[in-house]
Amino acid sequence: MAIIGIDLGTTNSLAAVWRGGKSELIPNAAGEFLTPSAVSVDEDGTILVGQAAQDRLISHPECTAARFKRYMGTKKLFRLGERDFTPEELSALVLRSLREDAEAYLGESVTEAVISVPAYFAEPQRSATKRAGALAGLQVERLVNEPSAAAVAAHIAEGEEDKVCLVFDLGGGTLDVSLVERFENVVSVTAVSGDNRLGGTDFDAAIAKAFCQETGIDFDALTSQRRELLIRQAEQCKIALTVQEPVFMTVELEERTASLMLNSTWLIHACGALFQRLSAPIRRVFVDAGIGMEELDELVLVGGSSHMPAVRQYVSQLLDRKPVQDSRPDTAIALGAGVCAGMKSRAADLRELVLTDVCPFTLGTGVFNRLDPSRPLMSPLIERNCVLPSSRENVYATVYDGQTRIDVDVYQGENLYCDGNTNLGSLSIEVPKDKQGRQRIKVRFTYDINGILEVEAVSFSGQAERLVIKSGGMSEEEAERRLAELSQLKLHPREMEVPRSLMARAERLYVASVGALRAEVARVLAWYQEVLESQEPLRIARASKRVRGFLDQVESLVGGAPEDFGFEAFRPDEDEEDPS
Repeated sequence: MAIIGIDLGTTNSLAAVWRGGKSELIPNAAGEFLTPSAVSVDEDGTILVGQAAQDRLISHPECTAARFKRYMGTKKLFRLGERDFTPEELSALVLRSLREDAEAYLGESVTEAVISVPAYFAEPQRSATKRAGALAGLQVERLVNEPSAAAVAAHIAEGEEDKVCLVFDLGGGTLDVSLVERFENVVSVTAVSGDNRLGGTDFDAAIAKAFCQETGIDFDALTSQRRELLIRQAEQCKIALTVQEPVFMTVELEERTASLMLNSTWLIHACGALFQRLSAPIRRVFVDAGIGMEELDELVLVGGSSHMPAVRQYVSQLLDRKPVQDSRPDTAIALGAGVCAGMKSRAADLRELVLTDVCPFTLGTGVFNRLDPSRPLMSPLIERNCVLPSSRENVYATVYDGQTRIDVDVYQGENLYCDGNTNLGSLSIEVPKDKQGRQRIKVRFTYDINGILEVEAVSFSGQAERLVIKSGGMSEEEAERRLAELSQLKLHPREMEVPRSLMARAERLYVASVGALRAEVARVLAWYQEVLESQEPLRIARASKRVRGFLDQVESLVGGAPEDFGFEAFRPDEDEEDPS
C-alpha cells in the first residue's frame, strides 16, 4: 500500500508519490494535476468534486462551496442543497477524490497520506485537517507545513548546497513565510510567520470591489450569483495580467455592461492594503530567526498567487533578491509532500535526509495575575520557532496559604493574557497544605512533529499527573505508539549514533594525546558538548562535520604538540560561540 503526499489547497489540491527516486505528481481522472477544491451537490443528490463543482459556482451557487479551507477548525456550516456540511467534511470529499485518483493511477490501495497545511495553522485547524483525512479513509499521522514541503522539494531538485532560503508561500487563502537553512542532508526550518487571512481570494475580492467602485456598481447590493460571477471575472483578469497587460474586465449585468482597463499599476493601487500586509510576516521571520536580510542566499516563491508580477516585484524589492526561476509555484508543495511521504515510508534513497520543523505558536500555561486575578498571564514553555521535537520544563509554586491543588491550563498563542490564546486542555495536581510559595510542581511540555503534546506535572512530594493532547484523526493505539517514540526526545542528541561516535573518538584521542594537543582536544570536546545541548539538528550537523575534520587532523598528530606539527588550531564557525 502506497503512502501519498497531498497539498490540500484553498483553491486547488493535488497529490504526489515518491517512487523511482523522485517525487511524482498524480493526475486526476481528467488527466490534470490540479483538482479545484470545490464541492457541489447535484439536483439528484450526487456529490460533485473538482472542476465539475467549480463550474457550478456561478450557475448553482446555492449548492456549491469553495474556499472552505479558510474555515477549518471553526463551527461554520455550508448549506448545499438540503444538507449542511462542515469545512472538514467538504475537505474530506476533496481528499477522497484525490485518494481514488491515486489508487487508479498507482494500481494499489492508498490508506495513508502526509498532508501539507499552512505553517500558521493553529491546533484546531490542524486537528480538523486530520479529521478530514480520517473521513476520507486516510490515516494521517503526519502533517507537514507547506513552506517546509516546498523547501524539501527544492533541496531534492538542487542538491545538498548550503543555503539560507526564504520560502514565500502565497496561496489562494493563506500566506506563509519561512526561513530555511539547508546543509548537507539536513533541511531545517528556523522560523515561520504568516497570515491565515491573506491569499489570492483576497486579491480577487479587492479587484472586484475596486472595479465596482470605478464603474458605479453597488457591490454589496448584488445577488450572491452576480458577486460570484464578478469575483470569477476578477480572478481571470488577475491571471491574465501575469502574461500580458493591459487587460479589459467586462461584466454583463441585466441592466448594463460594465468594462474597465486593468494593468499592474491599477492592481497595486486597488490592492494597496493587501501589499502592505505582505511585508509584516517577512520582517517578523527575520527577527525571530535572529538574522539579517543580507544573509539570505535564495528567495523561493510558491503558491499560485505568487505568479502575480506585482507580488514578485514587491517581494523582490523588499528583500533585494531575485526569486528562483524554476521554483514551480503551483506544484512545489505537493512535490515536497511526496518527498515527505517517501520519508514516512522509509524509502531507502531518503534515509539520510533529515527535515526539521519548528513550532509555529507558543505553548504555555497560565499563571496567577496579581494585578487582575480574573485574567491569568501566559507563561511560555515551548516558544514559537522552537525546533521540533521539543521538550521543556519549568517550576511553578502555590499562590496562597493552604492551597491544596495546582491547575495547569494549557494554551497556544502569543498573547500576554491567556484569554487571548487558545485553550488546549488542563490538568490538576494535588499538593500538601502549606504556606504560599512553599509547595512547587515541575511542569514539562513535550511536543512532537506529528502534533502530540504531552504535559507532565510532578509535585516535589512525588504526586504526578499526565495529560496527552493530540491532533484529531488519530486512534488511541497510534497516539500511544507515538508517545513511546516521544520518550526518545528526552535523551540529548549526544545519545544519537553520529555524535556518540564522535564523542567516543574525541575521548580516545584525548587519552592518546599530551600537552597542548590534549588541551586542544579537551577544548573542542567541551565546545561540541555545548552544541549538542542545543538539541538543534542543523547546528549539530555542522558542528559534527567540523569536529570530524578536527579529529582527522589529531589522528595524524598524536604524540606531538600542535606547534611541532604545523597544526591548525580549531576555530568555531562565526555563528557558533566557543564556550572556552
